[in-house]
Amino acid sequence: METNTSDRTRNWLAIAAIPIIIWTCIPLVWILAESLTSTEALGDPTQKLFGNFWPKHMTWENYQLIFTGGARNLFLPALAHSVIVCVSATVISVVLATFCAYAIARLNFPGKKLILTTALGVSFFPVIAMVTPLFNLWRQIGLFDTIPGLIIPYLALTVPLSIWILSAFFQQIPWEMEQAAQVDGATTWQAFRKVIVPLAAPGVFTTAIIAFFTAWNDFVFSLNLTSENARTVPAALAFFTGASQFTQPTGAICAAAVVVTIPVVILVLVFQRRIVAGLTSGAVKG
Repeated sequence: METNTSDRTRNWLAIAAIPIIIWTCIPLVWILAESLTSTEALGDPTQKLFGNFWPKHMTWENYQLIFTGGARNLFLPALAHSVIVCVSATVISVVLATFCAYAIARLNFPGKKLILTTALGVSFFPVIAMVTPLFNLWRQIGLFDTIPGLIIPYLALTVPLSIWILSAFFQQIPWEMEQAAQVDGATTWQAFRKVIVPLAAPGVFTTAIIAFFTAWNDFVFSLNLTSENARTVPAALAFFTGASQFTQPTGAICAAAVVVTIPVVILVLVFQRRIVAGLTSGAVKG
């Protein structure tokens, strides 16, 4: 009886999720449709299908514009900056958060709960409140419009969140396993590297994905703390221009948005099992 009730509940939840999924996917499909629409067809409903939604004749001219056309000098460097900055910020934040979370989970010291609370509070701190003082400080010390000048603010976003997530995973790992490794002759560092880190791999991987998404989607820091030398894609989209001052580059912006969304979609599809395993393993008390 309990199994039938559980199956019935699961079926109803699946049915209820269908309209939510459709509602979520419609904007993404619309962006894809606009990226495949020519400039002439953007404002002409007669050249579209399904109520001015999908183009009758798809074209790749918007993608050619951002990769080989007039927008390549703005888009391609910004794409390279996004990869460099986000990967660097993710690696640094995960390494720092791993050591910090391990210390919080394994050691008893005054202020441990305060550190976790502060990390959670910083994660929710409004980004726009930090832009103005960082802008003035970065211009004075020479970090404005530089790659390090963008990585450091991203660490302020990713490190606290990573500490909070990873501390939950380390707390679920039995302390006896590390002690057994030390009894067998392993040092504290060897026990951490060969026992604890492999056991916490799902949590570390999940944290890295979340940190990467946080940095990849940032707009405020990139727009205000960079210019041409370190600007990432989200901010670069705001500087796209049309053929004239009266033309809105909707197609090119949508094409660039599709390109920068592809890495996120690929990561989620390829590693969805590890992400789910990492998100759920820290929620089960061992």
